[in-house]
Amino acid sequence: MGSAFWMYDATLYVYALSLLFYFSDFVSFNRRANRVGAGLLLFVWLLQTGYLISRIIIDSGEWSRAPFSNLFIFSWLLVTVSIIIDRFFYIEFVVFFANVIGFAMLALSFYSTPTPGQPFELWQTTKELLFVHISLVFPAFVSLTIGALLSGMYMFLHNRLKAKRWTSMVRRFPSLETIDRYIERTVIIGVPLLTLSLAVAITSLFVEGRPQLILDWKVLTALIGLLLYVRYIYLRAVAKFSGMKLSKLFLLGYVMLVLNAATDSFSSFH
Repeated sequence: MGSAFWMYDATLYVYALSLLFYFSDFVSFNRRANRVGAGLLLFVWLLQTGYLISRIIIDSGEWSRAPFSNLFIFSWLLVTVSIIIDRFFYIEFVVFFANVIGFAMLALSFYSTPTPGQPFELWQTTKELLFVHISLVFPAFVSLTIGALLSGMYMFLHNRLKAKRWTSMVRRFPSLETIDRYIERTVIIGVPLLTLSLAVAITSLFVEGRPQLILDWKVLTALIGLLLYVRYIYLRAVAKFSGMKLSKLFLLGYVMLVLNAATDSFSSFH
């Protein structure tokens, strides 16, 4: 059982890493990142294909009639179609968000499918999903915290330069362009991880049979924070905004996440 979960975790983390590279290409038009992401996604497809064939052979086709096998096949098909789209149509935005769904479906399928010879245990499933959720959300929060600090630094430096108030402290700051570039990197890391962590969290609610908790305070505030970051990405990558407006929006999204983290008492299950 432990070895099976190890394989599940490894597949999901490679999948998450692939999406990080795809997201990097979408935000900063990095074709090298796209190629790395495509290679990792192909590796995930190979792992999924091998797993699919092995389960059909080992279980003599019985697994293919299990409810959660449908989710696995759906995830496998999404990965297959995403590889085709990336290869021939170059629509990175579709590839990324299609695979966020595929990632959640794969996690749900993996941790809700009994290993041969082992009984299905709900607590084990939710424990494994919780582990994946936490291991994604912590680095996301760290990255976005660094981004919030940089956004505050950008606003401070911008105001000082605009007022022509040169001090020894201001001279020690990097340029606005450099700070902006660093903020972009924290977004590239933090937002995909936050998205995947929320996808896994919502998946776990369905596994537990409590989908109504999607309306819980913690879930809603986390989703609002994520939407603010999505707005940030749109303004930056598509509308080509930069500067103070984006820094304020970044900080607003971070404030929402801090509010989310500080209000466990308002949640019915955290």
